[in-house]
Amino acid sequence: MLKQRMMVAVLSGVALVSSSAGAVTGGGATIPAKLYKGASDSIFPASFSYAATGSGIGKSAFLTNNAAQFGTTGTVHFAASESILTATEIATYNASLASAYGPLIQIPSVVTPVVIVYKKAGQTALNLTSAQLCDAMSGAATTWGALLGTSDSTPIRLVYPSYSSGGTEVLSRHLNAVCPIRFSTNAIFTSARINAGSSIPSNWVSVGADGDVNAMVNSVDGSIGYLGPDGLDVKNNAVVARINGVLPTLADSTLALVPVLHPPTRVVEPSAWGQVIAKPSSGYSISATSNLIFSQCYKDAAVASEIKSFLSKHYSYPGNVPSNRAHGFVGMADKMREAVIANFVTNTSGENLDINNPSICNGIGRPL
Repeated sequence: MLKQRMMVAVLSGVALVSSSAGAVTGGGATIPAKLYKGASDSIFPASFSYAATGSGIGKSAFLTNNAAQFGTTGTVHFAASESILTATEIATYNASLASAYGPLIQIPSVVTPVVIVYKKAGQTALNLTSAQLCDAMSGAATTWGALLGTSDSTPIRLVYPSYSSGGTEVLSRHLNAVCPIRFSTNAIFTSARINAGSSIPSNWVSVGADGDVNAMVNSVDGSIGYLGPDGLDVKNNAVVARINGVLPTLADSTLALVPVLHPPTRVVEPSAWGQVIAKPSSGYSISATSNLIFSQCYKDAAVASEIKSFLSKHYSYPGNVPSNRAHGFVGMADKMREAVIANFVTNTSGENLDINNPSICNGIGRPL
């Protein structure tokens, strides 16, 4: 957890200091953290801070406007999360905050795979079915031999995030679709496991930061874990597992989500912009969108302007395409990009959903 908090400070650049006018405060998902902030090709403007806390804390900080969860003070202006907004979260926001902050906005930012990394002596082309992945992740298979049908007695050492993680939600959603008696959909790994009791295998390891997963897997033979694609060679089957014969490439991650990568019919509903596919019929099986969450209204006009400027670039072409791809992600297709700008930036859709629309946001907004 200490490493996680240290990473928050590094990525945000403003941890433990107060927000100022025009500064845009946010955080959440660790999978796209370096894409958003902290790298030479990161896409958030200088005015944006980003605390990589995990999707669960990101949503909580935003939905309660609690900047302390990001290690700062003032207003929380946005969040990022692979963990989609639940019906309860949307209903609670609408009942308690919409009248003060304006309608809730959730839009897909990039497509991401959840990558299964491993280290196993003598194994350089690991290919797991979804059922085998469930066996490994649930503890049903305790050795590599039991998992792969060999005599290998090497224990399966699982590395997983200890915090509320969007990557865990995406993975557990897929596992729930494959083996519902072993997994529920949950952003906390130990809560997603069903009928596991309180016992965690002694050789399993939890980590407090996404960036620690790969290093921890590589430290001990027989290890397996999961994380986002940033910094990984996802085409290297010697360290990245195929799932159902498919590697987590950009093309196959996008292919898995084709049915939901189009503008929704009901554009006024945040849930309509956060569609998921738990068990894709093609492509890479553990794929999802990483989403951005905003309120429509901000009392600080400079903040609203900065957000709209970012959205204009991010959803244009080429926009942030080079950075997206360099970090292992895929941006939205043309029609989705056009729909985001038309609805939330320019209001050419006529739906009055654009940030700080004067007829909706007159006198209201997230506090200064």
